[in-house]
Amino acid sequence: MLFGSPVVAGHQVPAEVMAIVTRHCTDCHSADLAEGGLSFAELGVDLDQPEVRERWIRAYDRVLAGEMPPADSATTESLAPRFESLRAELHAADLAEIQRDGRGPRRRLTRIEYEQVVRDLLGMPYLDLRDHLPADRESHHFRRSTQVADISRIQLTAYLEAAETALTAAIAHDEQPRSSDSHRFVGRQLFAETSTFGNREAMFFARDNRAIDDATLAASPTDESIELAIFRSAHWPYYGYPQGFVARESGRYRVRFLARAVLQQPGHELTPAPHGVTVTFRARKPSGPDVSGDVRGTGGWIDVASAEAWYETTIELKAGETFEYSVLGLPVPLARNVDGGPPTYRFPPFPSGGQPGLAVRALELTGPLPDTSWPSDSHRVVLGDLPFRKREASDREASGGIASIELITEAPADEATRLINRFLDRVTLSPLNDAERAPFQRLVVAELEQGASLADAVLVGCQAVLCSRHVLFADEPLAPDSNDAIAWRLSLLFSNGIPDEPLRELAREGTLRDPRVLAAEVDRWIEAATFERFAKEFSADWLDLKRLYRGEVDERLYPEYRFDAYLIESMEKETERFVAEMFRRNEPVSAIIDTDYVYANDRLSRHYELEPLDGSGLRRVDLPPGSPFGGLLTQGAILKISSNGVSTSPVVRGAWVADRLLGTPPPPPPAKVPAVEPDIRGASTIRELLARHAADASCASCHARFDPLGLALENFDVVGGWRERYRGLGTGEPVSGIDRAGHDFEYALTASVDASGTLLDGRTFADIHELKRLLRDDERQLARNLIRQLTIHATGTPVRFADRMVVEEILDRCEPTGYRARDLLRELIMSPIFLGPAGLEGEDG
Repeated sequence: MLFGSPVVAGHQVPAEVMAIVTRHCTDCHSADLAEGGLSFAELGVDLDQPEVRERWIRAYDRVLAGEMPPADSATTESLAPRFESLRAELHAADLAEIQRDGRGPRRRLTRIEYEQVVRDLLGMPYLDLRDHLPADRESHHFRRSTQVADISRIQLTAYLEAAETALTAAIAHDEQPRSSDSHRFVGRQLFAETSTFGNREAMFFARDNRAIDDATLAASPTDESIELAIFRSAHWPYYGYPQGFVARESGRYRVRFLARAVLQQPGHELTPAPHGVTVTFRARKPSGPDVSGDVRGTGGWIDVASAEAWYETTIELKAGETFEYSVLGLPVPLARNVDGGPPTYRFPPFPSGGQPGLAVRALELTGPLPDTSWPSDSHRVVLGDLPFRKREASDREASGGIASIELITEAPADEATRLINRFLDRVTLSPLNDAERAPFQRLVVAELEQGASLADAVLVGCQAVLCSRHVLFADEPLAPDSNDAIAWRLSLLFSNGIPDEPLRELAREGTLRDPRVLAAEVDRWIEAATFERFAKEFSADWLDLKRLYRGEVDERLYPEYRFDAYLIESMEKETERFVAEMFRRNEPVSAIIDTDYVYANDRLSRHYELEPLDGSGLRRVDLPPGSPFGGLLTQGAILKISSNGVSTSPVVRGAWVADRLLGTPPPPPPAKVPAVEPDIRGASTIRELLARHAADASCASCHARFDPLGLALENFDVVGGWRERYRGLGTGEPVSGIDRAGHDFEYALTASVDASGTLLDGRTFADIHELKRLLRDDERQLARNLIRQLTIHATGTPVRFADRMVVEEILDRCEPTGYRARDLLRELIMSPIFLGPAGLEGEDG
């Protein structure tokens, strides 16, 4: 039976559509001949069944796109107008399910959201929890998707452990605040050793702008006129931390250092640098060059100028860690071990004028920094203002608790109930009723009855709250009075965290469905500093920025990028900044494709072939006429993500652009069809390889949708640098030299890049400039895709069939002003997609 059992009620496939499908479609889409994976055998007609409705939506979309019937079929007429009755039934069936059950299942917070929520609840902005939690899966490119944001026993165990870690860090563990130590390092104390990997060109001690030998250094090890001069990056093999320091406790440490930017001249002499250098610090175990475990940047980027001055930052250290100097963008000398002898190093040739570096004269360290109040704010959040004293270790061991203090009170059960109620009130926006509070109240009292101390009983109760539905899950705002759910959805979208006090007040007043109130609140959050979190998380998923560091660049073909972490980190910051400013400045959606500016620093200005800039800070820079850069499409991060580090593939890049930026994702490749792999030997051009692949008609029809997009990007190498010719390791014009790490290199320049192509609709382009102009013509589709991407990020659910009409209405309202990014986001938030079926006040859901 073609359509399965008949139905007599609800939403059904219209009879005229069934007749059309029977007449025109079954020859290609029967059970045995299911072209494109779409079979009408046993398809069903009850559109109230989600799986049946999804199959018919797929069929409807293919008819609407002109893919069915195929061009070579006997049917020449378009079936789209005759499928209008199916569209109406699909919409009605999907809308009925949304109004009854919501747009999707309840969503668990991602580990990044959970970390920020707990930070906000406890008042601990530097709390590190994400590494305690399992990595989030993704669906539709997003980790916030409800399809993967479920919870398992293993995950719940991890969340319980993370909550315990957070609560243990939140409370006091002694009767007095912890003290800070102060350290001052000068002369020989500034570096653990008297040399580092890379010979004296990489690092030496100097006085009066000249290197001094070990004997002179040993004779006056604390001479404050001595400088530590560093001329290499902190890339393995390397260790360069102050002598003798290890953090006794985890916490924040203030670092002050007296330094200047210098140039090293032949003979190990120092001269002032015409430009600054950028410095950060790396937290690590003091274990020598072969570091096992965590090595991470901390303290941010600090631009050091040529005039000596004091600089200050705050770093995060764990107990047992030290910290090392990390000067960004400097060489990494080649380590060599000839015939089993001791290692030697080749420092690369100095740039014209001298080798840039950092000279440090003194370094001061204070920490761990105490809390601003005692007991800390986080302690008061959990245990209130009850007096406390140090707990005997034997008592703690006997009861098995984690608190090192005991609270002083004559009514522990009453206080336990009061404190857990207080904590629940901080977590929830509206007061819970007695039935909702009861499980937590019973838990803390039961802990007391079983011999736990009051502090431990409250900690167990708070742990349960932090792993309850009130914290761990985000509710959909289904009911008209669900202002709390709207507030949580807004705060998680814009800050990853909890609603701040102004938003909580609006939720209490019940005014978040008022269009003027909600629009103003959206604008307030976009202007807030916490909007940077939105830009980071949205970019990580929409643009796949979370995979920027995967895939090493082939250093044989691209030696200029060897160990250039500064470039990659700058690219990441550039894209995040661009996305944030696209919304803040309300840029037209065409900025995704092209702009006449970029955000650049000193390293990116070289990469994008701009006038030199000084400093690591990103700034908006106007592009010169004719520049191929500008927009997300040609940013270095985007072009690196869409390549494999060895070669560029028009197939991969084209499919990526079609999917992520244009919203026209290609179907999965057919099974057993080999991918197109560029020939790095230079024997075959990429166009020759694509032509062979397209000899199969089925391959050609699909690749015509996205290959041209990738071909237009062929002038950009694997990290987004501009090129006129390909590189190979075989025949061609040889290029050789010594790279920034002291390695010899030799590659061949091969064929010239041809970036021309023809789009599926027949429009042609000669290069990236012309393709950008063509893509900007369809701003509505760019805006439609941006709304779709924002919808998944904001709600956890993709745009559903019943949402499509809402999306088109948003586009209609935003069209007159050019589909601007902030307008699109604001309109989405003020729609039933975000607010739930009830929508705004005065509107029908």
